[in-house]
Amino acid sequence: MSGQPSGAVNAPRTGHMLLSLMLAVFAISVGFGVLLQELPDLVGQMLGEGSTAVQVSRTTGLLTALYMFALFLCAPVWGHLSDRWGRRPVLLIGLTGFGATMLVFAALQSLSALYAERALSGLFAAAVTPVALATVTDVSATRAELGRRLTFVSLAGVSGFLLGPALGVALTRAVGGSGAAMMVPLAATGGLALVAASAVALTVGRATATRSEGVRQPARLAAPHLVRWLLALGFVVSAGVAVFEVGLALRGREDLGLDPAQIAMMFTLCSGVMIVVQAAVFSPLVRPDVTRWLIAPAFAVMAAALFAIPLTSGFLPMLVEVGAVAASAGILSPILTYWVASHSGPKSGAELGKQTAAASLGAALGSAAGGLLYDVTWLPNAAFVLTAGVIALAVWPGLWLTGQLVARGAPRR
Repeated sequence: MSGQPSGAVNAPRTGHMLLSLMLAVFAISVGFGVLLQELPDLVGQMLGEGSTAVQVSRTTGLLTALYMFALFLCAPVWGHLSDRWGRRPVLLIGLTGFGATMLVFAALQSLSALYAERALSGLFAAAVTPVALATVTDVSATRAELGRRLTFVSLAGVSGFLLGPALGVALTRAVGGSGAAMMVPLAATGGLALVAASAVALTVGRATATRSEGVRQPARLAAPHLVRWLLALGFVVSAGVAVFEVGLALRGREDLGLDPAQIAMMFTLCSGVMIVVQAAVFSPLVRPDVTRWLIAPAFAVMAAALFAIPLTSGFLPMLVEVGAVAASAGILSPILTYWVASHSGPKSGAELGKQTAAASLGAALGSAAGGLLYDVTWLPNAAFVLTAGVIALAVWPGLWLTGQLVARGAPRR
């Protein structure tokens, strides 16, 4: 124990810590998307002139899946280690490892090196997001603070995913667009991760994970069965969003004849709506306890919007449905994270690591399903219809959790 009084973690220090955690999660999120737009071209150059479109698309998919699979495998392990070792060392391992991996492999020009970079980047990235969320959980004195701070970290991640592809394209084009130039975004993101590591080293206390500094915590009961339901719902949300994104891109191009600018506009709208909604859910206008009532309606709206997408033929109506899916996902993601943190007890690192793993697995399987189900002949619009059905089934556990979460949750503050 450090022997510090209860008020030792004051507002300025906590504010600096929150900013460093947001920077850390932002850097990791940028690192995933920074090569996304240029990856097919980079893979084509590395495969050589004789490569086919099938080889390029398959390799691109494997590289993306490898990153997500590493997150799935490693996030629970890092979360558990942060409960034992403390948040600070795990965050520093994750950020320095992520930064060093991107810097080293930016200098290597081979497909095997790119596979190694995606695998190692996913391994180290898995140590950052769940542990950052657990750190916020440790230092939040009230449930309102917990909800707002978790949302800030989540918004940093969404912003990174939104800006990553654009940043990668801008950096690559700025230095000429050659194969070597495509590695510049890796180096830039690696440098940003090392800057974030320095910020974390200066602001995150050593004893954060053990809660030994006398920080007043929201009273939390460990409720493993509720956490399992919340993790399952998080998996469903991520899978649904992934199917939606893949299906939207394919439908926009193949069925509606939209140009790349219009498709990009839909994805930009999606990200923008998610940011606005997430900021509103845990604003001072909404009590944290009230958020449990939004789970079931959000699943219902998401299911209805996904079912309606293949029935829509116009660009503007499609934008409305895209906004509905984005708003639902933007509501569900921070709410599920908040309630996992509230019911994780003393093992918040492990439970939030499992949540990251569930979301990563959902995203990977959803992306695969979105592509595989798009053109099946036995059910028209199978990707949207089946996903809408699965998400509609999530309405019932959402209603059930409404009563269970308040029964087992902390007293209101």
